Amino acid sequence: MQEKKKPRRASQRGRTAAAVTSLHQRILADIQGNILSGRWQPGQRIPVESELQEQYGCSRMTVSKVLAQLAHAGVIERRRKAGSFVRRPQSQSAVLSIHDIKTEVEALGLPYHFEILERHKRRASKEDLALLGSNEPVTVLELRCRHFSQDQPFCLEHRLINLQAVPTAAAESFAEVSPGAWLLQQVPWNTAEHRIRAAGAAAEDAARLKVKTGIPCLIVERITRSPAAPITFVRLTYPGNLHELVATFTSLSAPTLRNASGTGSGA
Repeated sequence: MQEKKKPRRASQRGRTAAAVTSLHQRILADIQGNILSGRWQPGQRIPVESELQEQYGCSRMTVSKVLAQLAHAGVIERRRKAGSFVRRPQSQSAVLSIHDIKTEVEALGLPYHFEILERHKRRASKEDLALLGSNEPVTVLELRCRHFSQDQPFCLEHRLINLQAVPTAAAESFAEVSPGAWLLQQVPWNTAEHRIRAAGAAAEDAARLKVKTGIPCLIVERITRSPAAPITFVRLTYPGNLHELVATFTSLSAPTLRNASGTGSGA
């Protein structure tokens, strides 16, 4: 007598689907972690589909979907008959239009979170006033934050907020929303100035970014102003091998970059 196959119960199908989803996320996180940590350098070929399939004990379709997602996000480049290679994630927001860092990370298909490392309210020093471009004494809120992509540091943020221009920032905890995102939602502005440069990571920044001391970093500094006063100064430090700046220009109203600086919008 021929046995009839019994259909799997809905709960069994649910567990199987959840296991596939969990494995997909694990492979995705592992590959992204190798790239963000610098273990896999730009231009380096990553393991081929068959190697990943054997390593994780999964179907080729699962591996292919992960690689397709990473390629769509610009993390890797897939070349026909050659394999997949590490690519630099493109960060357009750093130059001419400013998006929330959370948006940048989630565009890569990865979870985002941030933490406040330091918070100080004080009278502005001469250095603070120079960074803000202010000639008048003000009180500032100084913040240092670390932004994450999955479990890997994505960038560091050092920010000065002019409390004369934004007094409500003094009482804001920034527990749920990062300072930059909060300012974009709350504060009107009319001009912003960018300065872009490269520098080796200092020991403290390198430790926080989980990279080697002295590794080249991309530094984006920005001052945002209202008609009455400067609002905020921010310095964003990215591991240089993981980011590149991309700008789109038109023939009629093209902004220009001079001496590694530009104009833009945002907080």
